[in-house]
Amino acid sequence: MGMLTQEKIKKIGFKSLGKNISISDKAQFYGAENISLGDNVRIDDFCILSSGKEIKIGNYVHIACHSSIIGKGAVTISDFAGLSSRVSIYSSSDDYSGEYLTNPTVPSKFSNVNNDDVFLGKHVIIGCGSVILPGTHIANGVAIGALSLVNKNCEEFYIYAGNPAKRIKPRKRNLIDLEKELLNSIK
Repeated sequence: MGMLTQEKIKKIGFKSLGKNISISDKAQFYGAENISLGDNVRIDDFCILSSGKEIKIGNYVHIACHSSIIGKGAVTISDFAGLSSRVSIYSSSDDYSGEYLTNPTVPSKFSNVNNDDVFLGKHVIIGCGSVILPGTHIANGVAIGALSLVNKNCEEFYIYAGNPAKRIKPRKRNLIDLEKELLNSIK
């Protein structure tokens, strides 16, 4: 995987950039002026981030290969969160009812697109192939199992999986102490 130099990262035109950012030279960005990256962010091969309103990525966030963040709503990915490969986050979605035309080539007066913000809290991990739909709030510490469809809010520190995702069991909170230890070690 070839990584962009810091100079090339700056030339993309992000809204803001933290320190220690690693971005694959095969990642694509649209609306970069609305994308903020915190410290210690890594974005791997073939990721697409397409921002309408805003994409805010916190500190210590990893976005694995072939993942996408797309839509006109705001997307927030908080500190220590991670997207496994092929995760798709949508802050916009067409109306599939058949009452309207669909896809971005159709004038808006003939379509009915739902644009709604998506929020991922601290320590959220999303398993590979999962899809997050508009208007979803995934609270701190949630783990989403692979190949899940998240179309409803998720309560903090639970594991969810399935299509649609259902609450499976509580998630351990040891990672909170590990976060503190890490942050104290770099002071």
